[in-house]
Amino acid sequence: MEPLASTFADDPDMAELVPIFVGMLPDRMAAMRASLAAGDLDALRVTAHQLKGAAGGYGFAPIGHAAATLEAALIAGQPPDPALAALEAVAARAKA
Repeated sequence: MEPLASTFADDPDMAELVPIFVGMLPDRMAAMRASLAAGDLDALRVTAHQLKGAAGGYGFAPIGHAAATLEAALIAGQPPDPALAALEAVAARAKA
């Protein structure tokens, strides 16, 4: 599995921020998984939407795309499990 680097990896203005974002990903994934387990699909959708924007802002477009796919599945009333699993897989590749 190839690591996923931020497109801002060489930007000195983002040098301190990107590792913080990457460090928060496991907690975000756990919160999303907990929302799904609790049946709180609204919270899962909101978190996916927030992650979609944040990922783009930190230079992780693949994470943003995966979060957008999860959000779209939730809006469409589709089972979120496959999209959440795909998001977790992409997020696990992120490196600071």
